Formats: sequence, C-alpha cells, structure tokens
Amino acid sequence: METKLVSGMALLRILAGGIEIGAALLMLHYRRVDTALRINGVLGIIGPTILMLVSTLGLVGLAGQVDWDRYLIVLFGVLLIFLGVR
Repeated sequence: METKLVSGMALLRILAGGIEIGAALLMLHYRRVDTALRINGVLGIIGPTILMLVSTLGLVGLAGQVDWDRYLIVLFGVLLIFLGVR
C-alpha cells in the first residue's frame, strides 16, 4: 500500500513538472508577455491543486501512524498554503 501511495505522489509531481515544462515551452513559442501571463495564471491554479492531491495521498498513508492533533495541524498548514497562493 505504501509503495502505491509513494508512486502516486511521485507520478503527480512528474505530471506537474511536465506541465511546467510544457508551459515554459508555450511561453517561448508565443513570445508575448500577455500570453505568458495567461499561461502563468493557469499554472497558478494547477500548482496548488497538485500540492493538495500529493498532500492528501501522503496524509492517507500516514493516517494510522500520526496522532489526530498532528494530522489536523498538517491539514491546516496545507490549507493555509492553498489559501495563500490564491
């Protein structure tokens, strides 16, 4: 189970990296500041979404090993990151 969770987390991060590289290539292709800003705006939505998904998988893997108060602190921290990048 743990290996599947770690693999899922890694695959999501690889996907995110691929999206970032693709976005950078699109920015270079279009060579326009307004288009680059639009692409960057989309990345601003995708990044926190990937963060939430990876964090959720990690917390699912730790569910039986961590006390509930620590679990809630981590969830609250992830939520603050998500709210901070909006």
